[in-house]
Amino acid sequence: MELRFLGAATTVTGSQFLLVTSRAKILIDCGMFQGSPHEAMRNREPLAYDPREIDAILLTHAHLDHCGLLPLVAARNFSGPIFTTAGTVELATLVLLDSAKLQEEAARRDGRRERRRDRNQRRVDPNAHPEQRDPEKLLRQQLPHVVTHLDEVLYTEKDARAAIDRMRAISYDREIDVASGVHATFYDAGHILGSAIIRVRIDAQDGVPERIIVFSGDIGRRDTPIIRDPTVLTDADYVLVESTYGGREHEPMDEAVRLLSDAVRAVGSSRGVLLVPSFAIGRTQEIVWQLDRLLDTKQIPHLPLFLDSPMASKATDIYRRHAEYFDDEMRALLAKREDPLDYPGAQVTNDIERSRAISTSPRPYVIVASNGMLTGGRVLGHLRDLVGDPACTLLFVGYQGEGTLGAHLQAGAKQISLDGATYDVRCQIRSISGFSAHADESELEDWMRGFTKSARRPRRVFITHGDPPAQLAFDAKLRAMGFETLIPAWRQTVTLD
Repeated sequence: MELRFLGAATTVTGSQFLLVTSRAKILIDCGMFQGSPHEAMRNREPLAYDPREIDAILLTHAHLDHCGLLPLVAARNFSGPIFTTAGTVELATLVLLDSAKLQEEAARRDGRRERRRDRNQRRVDPNAHPEQRDPEKLLRQQLPHVVTHLDEVLYTEKDARAAIDRMRAISYDREIDVASGVHATFYDAGHILGSAIIRVRIDAQDGVPERIIVFSGDIGRRDTPIIRDPTVLTDADYVLVESTYGGREHEPMDEAVRLLSDAVRAVGSSRGVLLVPSFAIGRTQEIVWQLDRLLDTKQIPHLPLFLDSPMASKATDIYRRHAEYFDDEMRALLAKREDPLDYPGAQVTNDIERSRAISTSPRPYVIVASNGMLTGGRVLGHLRDLVGDPACTLLFVGYQGEGTLGAHLQAGAKQISLDGATYDVRCQIRSISGFSAHADESELEDWMRGFTKSARRPRRVFITHGDPPAQLAFDAKLRAMGFETLIPAWRQTVTLD
């Protein structure tokens, strides 16, 4: 029996693990690499397996770095089921169709640029060095396996729909048969709506006893709004655990809420703008929930709120349809006919013209826009308008991947480049880690401590979903707890005995 680490290995994104038994091949997650251009290039690498040989896919949740390559696998003739929760089916449908649309739009823009370049090259001196005539050609020669098809889409909307058609909705806490000799149980991970920890049980085969492998996916935090706390498991032979916040601790939730209210009041006093980059699924819903609670308790002034993310609006509607995933506090509010996902007077900007018109609105106001790491989306248009304005505040409320523009600004950059133009950074930069949808190191330790309370203690723990410094820090903590650990390399294969 083998486990192949095809993503989220010495990096946070690209979650993808291939479990190979004597009877089946199961893929756990099929995510896209995100963040820096170096990371994104990995999406262009040939698949490490033949999709036609995969019996089933188990999907932990709907974030793009866990589901984003499913359409690519579907396009390569994967014909098995994709098992996931009902909430994830709806959210992943939204995410994958949006991803395909953005790729097709980018391809059309690339085609226009290519035609312009061809026209310009016809005016270039024919005796010029080839590198001067076409520098991209040299790049393709240097990295043929990565950028030969850089201008082509990874997949189309048709491919995304083919993947969505393969999804099968299942419930938490119920074991299902997913392939010959392989059974899976999904447990609430408390990360986003429908997110799951997956326990895979493999029947005894070829002299190897029954084995249990737990895939943590992304572990959420305790006592966060809207959804339930992550499930604590106790028995496993092998565990794959995320380490996004290894070596780091979040502020207590009360402190995070105080910092958010301080930022809103400060912008209100200065008649400025508060820009909050936020991922459309999970983070945006929590920020709106907190703003609504702060307003209801009169801790912040009632500033206009612009939700500039069509996906976030659609995701919020999906959240409303799945009250079965809510925690007791959210259920109690709904029972009183309160909707904490609906900030009074919030303006949802579904089209680009309304998004651009926000800048003409009377100040002060708040913008929550995607995406959370400033690697794309409408938030970049607002950043261009506001980054040079001292009356404005850029508030980070989530993880900023290495090499991203968000991480660059968090580190104190004085200048940034957007679409080839340089901008001086004069706006205020603030960060709040307490709203992260990921457990911090102490919370990850607490989750792992569950496995110390059973006679079936893990034979080995694989540390995934983290940048190297975070993984090394968490590795030291796990070893101190008595676990045997391994930080797998990208595309490393490990034999499970």
